[in-house]
Amino acid sequence: MAVLHPRRVAWEGARIFVLAANTDAYWWLSDTVGHYLGLMYQLQLCETRLRLQAADDVLYAEAGAWRARLDELLDTHPDTASILTQLTAETSSRLGMKRHESGGGGGKW
Repeated sequence: MAVLHPRRVAWEGARIFVLAANTDAYWWLSDTVGHYLGLMYQLQLCETRLRLQAADDVLYAEAGAWRARLDELLDTHPDTASILTQLTAETSSRLGMKRHESGGGGGKW
């Protein structure tokens, strides 16, 4: 079994959630986030999508906000690390990203 490092899980999730928020993968991610993480996270993802559509310079701010949210989630509910890792991997797949691309070496990051 792999060791899940909460800060890494939060950072990867934040990056992928923000990248997906303005793509067709958003609809699947939104439903899945609502189901597994709760309505508040689903609403925050919707707000992220709206901010990304309204301005070009908010990508990093949104990623930072999501990292903080997911850090807090993992601090208060460490059992969510596994589902968050799975959500991140599936969303990356839906975005067409290979594993090494989602690890910080490709894309906009």
